[in-house]
Amino acid sequence: MTRALHRWPGLVAALLVTLLALSGAALSLFPAAERLAAPQAEAGLTVAELSGRIAASHPGLEQIRRAPSGRITAWWFADGQPQSAVIDPATGLDAGSADPNPLQRWLTGLHRSLFLGDAGRMAAAAGAAAMLLLSGSGILLVARRVGGWRHWFARLRGPLSGRLHVEIARVAVVGLVLSSATALWMSASTFELLPDGASAPVFPAEVSGATGMQLAAIPALQALPVAELGSLSLADPADATDAHLLKTSAGSGYLDQGNGEMLSWVALSPWQRLSGIVKMLHTGRGAAVLGLLLGLMALGVPVMAATGGVLWLAARRARPRIRGNAPAARADTVLLVGSEGGTTWGFAATLHAALTAAGHSVHVAPMAGFDPARHPQAARFIALAATYGDGAAPSSAKGFLDRLAQLERAPEAPLAVLGFGDRGFPAYCAYAEAVAEAARAKGWPQLLPLATVDRQSPQDFARWGCDLGQALGRPLELVHQPVVPRTETLRLLSRRDYGAEVQAPTVILRFARPRPTPWQRLTGQGLARYRAGDLLGILPEGSAVPRLYSLASGAGDGFVEIVVRKQPGGLCSGQLCDLAPGDSVAAFLRPNPGFRAPRGRSPLILIGAGTGIGPLAGFIRGNRRRRPVHLFFGMRKEDSDFLYREDLAYWQEQGRLARLSSAQSRGPQPHYVQDALRRDAAEVAALIRQGAQVMVCGGRDMAAGVRAALAEILAPAGLTPALLKAEGRYAEDVF
Repeated sequence: MTRALHRWPGLVAALLVTLLALSGAALSLFPAAERLAAPQAEAGLTVAELSGRIAASHPGLEQIRRAPSGRITAWWFADGQPQSAVIDPATGLDAGSADPNPLQRWLTGLHRSLFLGDAGRMAAAAGAAAMLLLSGSGILLVARRVGGWRHWFARLRGPLSGRLHVEIARVAVVGLVLSSATALWMSASTFELLPDGASAPVFPAEVSGATGMQLAAIPALQALPVAELGSLSLADPADATDAHLLKTSAGSGYLDQGNGEMLSWVALSPWQRLSGIVKMLHTGRGAAVLGLLLGLMALGVPVMAATGGVLWLAARRARPRIRGNAPAARADTVLLVGSEGGTTWGFAATLHAALTAAGHSVHVAPMAGFDPARHPQAARFIALAATYGDGAAPSSAKGFLDRLAQLERAPEAPLAVLGFGDRGFPAYCAYAEAVAEAARAKGWPQLLPLATVDRQSPQDFARWGCDLGQALGRPLELVHQPVVPRTETLRLLSRRDYGAEVQAPTVILRFARPRPTPWQRLTGQGLARYRAGDLLGILPEGSAVPRLYSLASGAGDGFVEIVVRKQPGGLCSGQLCDLAPGDSVAAFLRPNPGFRAPRGRSPLILIGAGTGIGPLAGFIRGNRRRRPVHLFFGMRKEDSDFLYREDLAYWQEQGRLARLSSAQSRGPQPHYVQDALRRDAAEVAALIRQGAQVMVCGGRDMAAGVRAALAEILAPAGLTPALLKAEGRYAEDVF
């Protein structure tokens, strides 16, 4: 049993564990390097003295932060531009760049999430769990092999691979246990499975109303050694109601900027203190020597993985397969699948079963792995291609067009392309069209003209199956049952109605957030984690095809909110607009990473019309750091469908929304959102030159008008919406 517990995690997770170990070993060098390079504060230096020195040389100072290595970093504004630098605490002057090391950032992304977001974080946690299981079972196996714990370092006999495997294991196992156990703790904390969330102090209800007290004169800072500082975020001197936020190794609190009084304080909980120690042990930040030792021990993992593979004479196999999938080399029909959410694989399975029943040898594979050399007996290729976002390749088709372009010549076996999409979106089957066009340009023979399936329609699929059967010379009946996504029940809390006067009934629906189970928190299933801009799928009664609505809320808001306009004859919108508080709907979450508010402090320009304000309102609501957000919103009439009017005014008061420009399309002087952009062209161009990011949500005609307006505005600067999009600074959610 112990050997099996050691063997299978090692076989399955060898590559993942090796990758995590090597990236962790590389990362262990940076805390030590940072400790050596960072100017250290002299003994006895207080935060008051430090902040006074920095403030004197950095007008517009906003924040001071101390890293566990002792490095002091400051952020400030100069000429309207955010600045940052590493600070010499002895002088308060700049001592170096605060820009993150690109290699360190890349390694951190690899180590934490494999660049796969939450799915990658879960994979990394699984790798840590496998490493912990391997370490525990390995300890038992080594003890058994050497004859007990007292002979732990006894001389070994046997093949070199076996000796090397055990020699490294019994030296490195302590470090591997510590690293994997702390990694699991940090993963549990990331997925909110531990009660160690940050306890924020209550913002004071009353302040002195004064401003301008020197930082060096604040008593709390005079009594605080720099070694205990976490960060000091300074209040806005122009806002007498604002306060300084101080974070230390003991807790955090607000300080009055007028008299220096501690207005509120929250001490770290035992869980938070313990999590801080765990983080130090795992990362080496604050314990650089320990980090180097753990990194050195982690270097033994790839050697143990290789020697373990030799001992076990096994290979990893972790590729999902369709039942009865023919070998690639012997298949006469090859189905290439490009899918994002997984539904296209269901159509591929139906087609695979029908063609197999008709006597064909069928192989199904992702488009991303396309290689004609793997299919020497192929008589035909069939590509089932969905479209992601604004015409992009879905996840299982990435790289297909590049592979096709690199071929010296196209395959002789003909190709049929079937696109999957939703006609309600402007980029309907755009990726399938790109595949068909690239195939024609390459000279790939055509088995059938390009065809499409709208909204997972079984009827469209069946009609195309008849055409395919005629091309193959035998009847082919495709009876596909769409897989209904697993849904959760959402109960309506409240509704706000608009638009009746302009014959465009619109409602803001707020649902109670279902309480996620621990498993959902860990796996991200259901509505455990979501952000404004993600999509909420609603299954209307009497239909198996969901409708998607952009979320106007995030999980941190504690509710699920969407904006719905009643469409003439619309099945789903009609049912949603008829809901009353207390009613329920079946829904599921579909992440939309291509349309999420980017992180950072750069300005954000939000442009929307009608129900397109939904996700934009969610971005503003979530702007707790008060980055500059400028909203351009188009409506029909201000007194009828000014969605979120009261909320927007409140968010402006809070500083979450810097500026609101609205446009009315009905009235004496019709004015559209693109007209509002042209009216403020100089400011829009200046914001974009400063690094602003643009996000557009609404109908396709509005989006086209916005692109045209921005092209005019940005032309003098040599910029275009397409260029901004290539830089990751322009995103659309168009319907």
